[in-house]
Amino acid sequence: MPQVTYRIDPAHSAAHFSVRHMMISNVRGDFTKVSGTVLLDDRNPANSAVEALIDAASIDTREAQRDAHLRSADFFDVEKYPQLAFRSKSVEAAGDGELRVKGDLTIHGVTREVTLSVEGPTPEAKDPWGNLRIGATAATKINRKDFGLVWNVALEAGGVLVGEDVKISIDLEAIRQA
Repeated sequence: MPQVTYRIDPAHSAAHFSVRHMMISNVRGDFTKVSGTVLLDDRNPANSAVEALIDAASIDTREAQRDAHLRSADFFDVEKYPQLAFRSKSVEAAGDGELRVKGDLTIHGVTREVTLSVEGPTPEAKDPWGNLRIGATAATKINRKDFGLVWNVALEAGGVLVGEDVKISIDLEAIRQA
């Protein structure tokens, strides 16, 4: 199959993260509004590309006060930086049913190169309305300070309130475009 264009389905896609809290447990959250496109060449992954946009204000950690703080200038500053973005620079096969996607991740107005480990994409499946869909899961780990997210509080017993390493995963479903 030659290059095929897919639109990320926001209703069936999300970005997830996990970060240490008080150096003892992980806090998890989601960005619930993800959109973008996937250009896929099954035969030659190097001809593939991904662009994903995430609405920063869609952050949800199931705690309204924490979400408001994360939207503030202390963290994502969603008024000034309303989107997080990923744009691939290279795609390569990384084993059976896996890809390695390098690209630019922009958070809080700062762009850094990251590598996503991707499971998938899945083979196309037809939905009840006749659309052809694929799915994939991508993962990476970043240091939030590399993106200007430096707010923290020192703990009396030592350590800090919010860890620096953030695990990121993206679950996406995409619809083939005509």
